[in-house]
Amino acid sequence: MLTREMVLTADDLVKELVKVPEWGGELYISTLTAADRDSYEASIIESDGSGSFRQNFKNMRAKLVARTAVDEKGKRIFEDKDIVPLGLKSAAALDRCFAVASRLNAVTDDDLEELAKNS
Repeated sequence: MLTREMVLTADDLVKELVKVPEWGGELYISTLTAADRDSYEASIIESDGSGSFRQNFKNMRAKLVARTAVDEKGKRIFEDKDIVPLGLKSAAALDRCFAVASRLNAVTDDDLEELAKNS
């Protein structure tokens, strides 16, 4: 049986090295923390002001990559303020990183649709 200490000290964030020739090197993409997953999901759902919600796909790829790109020690390399400039980078490079981030974090189109439905 797991203990509190075992859960809180478990090294459970996996990272994968992605080649990004457009940017001249490689980048680690990691699994999200639960807090970062919640932040990402909240960022792609917006209120229309009348109590209804809809998906906001603006910079969706950059938002996920910004939250999952990490250094060798697993520390995020981008801040939320980097999302807009990151979204202006090569679509091919960002898509490659987004694909890995989506796979590692089980972010699917169905998840996004479910979020919009449940909001």
